[in-house]
Amino acid sequence: MSSYKIIGGKPLKGEITPSGNKNAALPILAASLLTDEKVILENVPKIRDVRVQLRILKSLGTKIRYSKGNRITLKTPRIKTYKLSKEDVSKSRGSILFIGPLIGRVGKAEIWAPGGCKLGKRPIDNYFFSLEKLNAKLKFDGKYILNGRKLKGTRIWQEETSVTGTENLIIASVLAEGETEIINAASEPHVQDLCRFLNKMGAKITGIGTNVLHIRGVNKLHGCTYRISDDFMEIGTLIAAAAVTGGEIQINTNIQKYMDKILMEFVKLGVKVEKNEKGLFVSRKQKMKIRNYIDGTMNKIECLPWPGFPPDLLQFMIVVATQCKGKILIFDKMYEGRLFFTEDMNKMKADIVMCDPHRVIVHGPSELEGKVLQSPDIRAGMAFLLAALAAEGESIIERGEIIERGYEDIDGKFRKLGGKIKKIK
Repeated sequence: MSSYKIIGGKPLKGEITPSGNKNAALPILAASLLTDEKVILENVPKIRDVRVQLRILKSLGTKIRYSKGNRITLKTPRIKTYKLSKEDVSKSRGSILFIGPLIGRVGKAEIWAPGGCKLGKRPIDNYFFSLEKLNAKLKFDGKYILNGRKLKGTRIWQEETSVTGTENLIIASVLAEGETEIINAASEPHVQDLCRFLNKMGAKITGIGTNVLHIRGVNKLHGCTYRISDDFMEIGTLIAAAAVTGGEIQINTNIQKYMDKILMEFVKLGVKVEKNEKGLFVSRKQKMKIRNYIDGTMNKIECLPWPGFPPDLLQFMIVVATQCKGKILIFDKMYEGRLFFTEDMNKMKADIVMCDPHRVIVHGPSELEGKVLQSPDIRAGMAFLLAALAAEGESIIERGEIIERGYEDIDGKFRKLGGKIKKIK
């Protein structure tokens, strides 16, 4: 257990480099099981969810070697078991990503319902229904048992644009017989990262970055070296941190191409981010005024599947909006439990009205006050931390280990930028 102690009210300033994408690292680590050859991964974030994924890999027979610079070497000559322990699975939703590689490599998978953040109901039925179309057989007996020794490619129209569902399908399809077409596929940057990684191993995937993927099955995959992309979620977090503290941050990254829609939504809050040769620059000179529609009515920010605005950044936009002049509607179309953290934001003297579980209206600007709060999930916990950096006085964010599931050394990064933050174990 850990907590973060923050003294707010100090502008953040400096230059920072984000870590690797958590949501790319988890499926790529799982997909490394598809070959018995050596896989070298670079820019792997040192976070709790990755540690869980590595522990599962080790239990399945993977030999792991750590190197400097967030580099990991993996080799799985033989998979020892197709069963995942309940303890490991309960600690991370990323554990469900082992279904595809286990079926693809040994033809069987046995898994309990996965853990992860509590964001409302997050059904996984679609994952299994799609795998059944590849000729996998599903049995439920308190846990999910799949048998897929003779996977055959086919045309699959997913019921929803699910990231994890798409990733499991991709991983299972690359070694299946024949061709697979995935319609209504998720196209997030981390899904693209997974596809590029698999292609480097010898898979044949086309349509990367679109909602229709074509996969031609191959007999065998080989090892490779692959660098995981920077985490655009962390980049969005750093932009929000600069804005709410009135700071100035240079974010060094080469994934500016993924940031356009995100930057467009920040503009609605009066926050403009400049692209430069190093990456992205957030100036301290920001309007911090919410832009209404042309007719003068209230604007909104809503999350949608990629290339829409990512749901994992929605909480940070709420925090930024509390420091902006005006009001705005924040609409979470994807999860019914994600916005309840705003009740605690109001304890910090924010002015947020919950219309229903999916919508809140934020009025600003508010002079936030430091409080003792508990992190309910990764992104809400980080939202509290951002609010604490902007607030007057001292804040304690408890259950900091939840934030650490998705962020590497975030207290160290904020201290480097001048933030007064201390981790308390």
